[in-house]
Amino acid sequence: MTWNPFKGKDKKVQDQESDTKEIQDRTGGKGRPTPKRKVAEAQTLRPLVPKDRKASRKAAKARIRAREDAQYEAMRTGDVAHMPKSERLPWRIYIRDYVDARFNLLEWTFPAIIVMLVGMFASMFATSVVDPVTANSIYMMLIVVVYAFIIVGIIDTWLMWRRLKVKLIEKFGERSVAKGSRSASYAWQRAMMVRRWRVPKTTSPKRGNWPK
Repeated sequence: MTWNPFKGKDKKVQDQESDTKEIQDRTGGKGRPTPKRKVAEAQTLRPLVPKDRKASRKAAKARIRAREDAQYEAMRTGDVAHMPKSERLPWRIYIRDYVDARFNLLEWTFPAIIVMLVGMFASMFATSVVDPVTANSIYMMLIVVVYAFIIVGIIDTWLMWRRLKVKLIEKFGERSVAKGSRSASYAWQRAMMVRRWRVPKTTSPKRGNWPK
């Protein structure tokens, strides 16, 4: 066995290095104590509920309002790519194009009601010029004409939906006319609205351009 005069010194150096490493482990190696687990988690985790709830709600409403405004503008201009998801469904696009291509009697219901109201006020003032019985007869005749027009318009729209329903099933399947799709009410509501006021905007400026 060979005696090594530096053996004891090496052991001492190793012990010092071990002690230094232990101190660094306790202090985090950066001259500061290692943070506790709860403190570390609190620093890394974000609060689920913001401190200023009022400001957070206001910001969320502003984002929703901006998104809705952008979607409405897309519908008003006919930009299908930025419309709400429900308006981008292929069968809804087909329904819009089909309804817009035909002449719908029901869309003239609102103008007919306006004519009836004008006739009602005119008959009230006409009693001083003509016989009240005659004025009342004219008013009643206007009411009958308007109601008859509405009934015929409803029948016309019902027949339109029957034909459109068959086409939707052939092209898109039963899911396009299922109860949850609300395709029937969607077609009726669009048929009732005056063509130039419809939203989403009509893709064709004239009638007769039937969807393929």
